[in-house]
Amino acid sequence: MTFIGGINYTDNGIIQNIRAMRMQTMLMAITNENITGFDKIGYQRKIPVVPSFAEYISEDAISTTTDDTVGRLVLTGNPLDIALAEKGYFQVLTNEGIKLTRDGRFKMNKNGEILTLDGGKVLTNMGTPLILPVVPQKLDEITIDLDGVVRVLNAKTRKFETAGTLSVVSQDGTFVLNPNVRQGYNEYSNVNLASEFLEALPYTKNFEANRQLYTIQNTILQRTISSIGG
Repeated sequence: MTFIGGINYTDNGIIQNIRAMRMQTMLMAITNENITGFDKIGYQRKIPVVPSFAEYISEDAISTTTDDTVGRLVLTGNPLDIALAEKGYFQVLTNEGIKLTRDGRFKMNKNGEILTLDGGKVLTNMGTPLILPVVPQKLDEITIDLDGVVRVLNAKTRKFETAGTLSVVSQDGTFVLNPNVRQGYNEYSNVNLASEFLEALPYTKNFEANRQLYTIQNTILQRTISSIGG
């Protein structure tokens, strides 16, 4: 790199080929992650972001953004399986702080707390853990409406009591007013396998083209060094 009233980037072909192969490897890794996440509940597709200067600094220039479109909703019938039919995330309290997730596979402990599968506390829109006022004998005594209001049947009074409203927020933390909560559903990933395989093709072809150029140039370089040494 030379500075003469500006920036001029100069590299030999071998270094350029290595940099290009590393960049294509990173892009293929992102695609492979999406393919692996196809059957994961709550997984959202990663979209690679490749700036115009990426060819000069290789894979370090690549970042990702999240495709936040709604994935495939599958009926489970479990009252504590909850999916969002609109964009947004559940807020849960973990040991590392508040996290966002679209994985709505929840469970209830003996105290009536609603938790994630790994023990995180599901939060209400008041920022407090969601705790049922009474512990139901059966999970189907819990109802959750489209707005995320959670109610539970009190066996003694035979009336439903409100536990709170699920906290559903956007990526920037603002509340989603109409989350379209679906009780008894799981949301699988929004990955389209056919599209992922098609996107992987140019990455593979570009990697192979740069690998062949690298091999050719490396062979020429070795011959040149041998002839000089001879």
